[in-house]
Amino acid sequence: MEKECSLVDELLSKITISSNPNNQPVSIQGHVSELKCIGVGTDAAVFQYIHAPAYAYKLFADDKVDKIQMEVKVYEKLGASPYFSKCFHASDRYLVVSFESGITLYECLQQGIHIPSKVIHEVDEARDYARSKGLNPRDIHLKNILLQDGRAKIIDVSEYLVPGDDCRWEHLKRGYEEYYHLIDGRSIPTWLLETVRKSYNARQTTGIEDFFKDVMKLKWF
Repeated sequence: MEKECSLVDELLSKITISSNPNNQPVSIQGHVSELKCIGVGTDAAVFQYIHAPAYAYKLFADDKVDKIQMEVKVYEKLGASPYFSKCFHASDRYLVVSFESGITLYECLQQGIHIPSKVIHEVDEARDYARSKGLNPRDIHLKNILLQDGRAKIIDVSEYLVPGDDCRWEHLKRGYEEYYHLIDGRSIPTWLLETVRKSYNARQTTGIEDFFKDVMKLKWF
C-alpha cells in the first residue's frame, strides 16, 4: 500500500482540481492515462489507479483541502461498517478509500433500473448507525448512494460533522414512497433529472409540498 501511494502521489501531482461557485462540480486540469476519473463532486474528484483498482483516490480542490481531516475523523468514528466505504490513508491533497462497485441511484433512474425498498431501509439503518457513533448523517442524495449487489452503500460522508438537518434524505425517501411507483422501470431523461435537482437546490420560499406538485407537472411520458 505504501509503495502504491508513493507512485500514485506522483501521478496525482500532475492533476489540479478547482472548485466552482454555486455548489457546482469541480473542474479537472491535467490528464494521466494510468488514472481513471470515476466521480466528480463539489469538493473533489475521485480517481482509480488502473493497476490497483481496489482503491479510490479522492483528490480535493486546493481551497477544499481543509475538509480532508474532517473526513478522516468521520471514517475513524464510523469504523468498520457494511454501509460505508473504508478510509486507508490521507495526505495533504487526497484521501485513499476503498473502491466500491455498483451504480448510483441517480444512474438507476437514468437507466430504468429498479431501486428496491430494501435499499431505502438500509440507508435509514446506515444513518442510525452513524448517529450511534456521534455523527450527523446529512447530504445524502441520489449520487452518493450505490446499489451494490442489491444493497445500499453510501460513498460520501464529508458532511457528517456539520450540524443541522438538511432534510435531503427525508425528502428523497418521501418521493420514493409516494411517487416512485409511477416511474419504476422507466428510463428518466438526464435533462429531467437535472431540472428536478436544480429546482430542488434553488428553492427558497417554496415549501416541499409545492416542490412535489411542480415536479409532478413535468410530464414526459
